[in-house]
Amino acid sequence: MGIQATVVFTDLHGSTAVFESLGNARATERVTHITNWIAGQCVTFGGRVVKTLGDGVLALFQDGESAVKAVVELQRLHSKAMVTSDVAMPIRVGVASGEVEIVDGDCYGDAVNVSSRLCDLAGPSQIWANASSLNSVSESAGVTFRMLGPINIRGRAEPCTVYQIEWREEAASDFLTMQGEIDPVYANGSADPLGREIELGCLGLTKRFKSFELPISIGRVRAVDFMVNDPRVSRTHARLEWRNGSVVLVDVSSYGSWVRFSGAKGSDLLLRRDECVLHGEGEMALGGSFADPSVPTVSFRIL
Repeated sequence: MGIQATVVFTDLHGSTAVFESLGNARATERVTHITNWIAGQCVTFGGRVVKTLGDGVLALFQDGESAVKAVVELQRLHSKAMVTSDVAMPIRVGVASGEVEIVDGDCYGDAVNVSSRLCDLAGPSQIWANASSLNSVSESAGVTFRMLGPINIRGRAEPCTVYQIEWREEAASDFLTMQGEIDPVYANGSADPLGREIELGCLGLTKRFKSFELPISIGRVRAVDFMVNDPRVSRTHARLEWRNGSVVLVDVSSYGSWVRFSGAKGSDLLLRRDECVLHGEGEMALGGSFADPSVPTVSFRIL
């Protein structure tokens, strides 16, 4: 018989590189120490650790509120610890609520699959959660929920609405507030906004890239895949990656990127060495905000 639970999946990003730099013995000790610490933190917040998976942890919580509190505190404590560490292994987290089946001490079900996929899709130090896990959870000081839209999850027939949980106290600003609504064409799940092509446009130049052509680079020099000739744009300013059915914009610039989704209500999204999922259509401002009418902008459209 199934039970209702909130599933948390965590993963240490960059652990492979740590094994290369530290060697097997030291890296295993370091990864094991952090993984055990993550498991202990989950238990502290009322979670049940189902299993550890090398550099990952699978845990169950009775409700979304305790799960969110646990993963937010995980990220905050770990980010402080990384400041003084000789190696950086940020945590990626996926959270999903639903019915799970417990069999021989392990757990199965749609929520387990979704939380695992969201963990895979999340960037370093990010928390991605499905809508049902946040139904009874309220935003608080320093914790906000930013809608990423309906995202196609591999192995699942219907897309699910996904949020990114912003956990940095200093990041709870207007820049990190996205729309409260999504394009109506996607609202009922009748269309997948994360299709197999992305169209970019700037100053009369339009180019389309298929999913299998990603990653591609955007920047100021001719060597990139989509060039924007402006001194505010870094030589390589951003990348577009394809992750399990999602188009992800990764900012790698000096001055940041701003993202505005068409029809969005709310402030623009600022990325500084950060990333977000692109869906529907909108614009990217490179090296300056949309408040500057001269800022170089690139339109995007997911086809």
